[in-house]
Amino acid sequence: MSTTNEYRGRCLCGAVSLTVKADNHDVGACHCNMCQTWGGGPLLALESVKEVKIDGEGEVTVFQSSDWAERGFCRQCGTHLFYRLRDGNHYAVPVGLVDRGEPWNFTAQIFIDEKPAFYDFANQTKNMTGQEVFEAFTGKA
Repeated sequence: MSTTNEYRGRCLCGAVSLTVKADNHDVGACHCNMCQTWGGGPLLALESVKEVKIDGEGEVTVFQSSDWAERGFCRQCGTHLFYRLRDGNHYAVPVGLVDRGEPWNFTAQIFIDEKPAFYDFANQTKNMTGQEVFEAFTGKA
């Protein structure tokens, strides 16, 4: 039986708020070079997002960070709001944006081959290289 969880969050200045529906409490870490540049470290995000409702969309700036994905942030305060595939089939929402003490499960790490050597997470997670991530999304080896 699947239960959809609903989470709410807002940017630092309050200009943008999100309602996020997700299938579980799973959190993943992305260690890709773009996420490291974007946030100064890995992106810890909800990965089972089914729906995102944005209030204050006029305050959201979207940056196309690659041929396949874009990143959204508040144009007033710079809070990171989402990473999404351009086709709209996948959203990753930073867990810190919606965290209110939920029982999160750290389950996966992607682009593990781009993770800097100066840190390691102790959790046992599913780990995927960048190539494995692309293969999973495109079905191509």
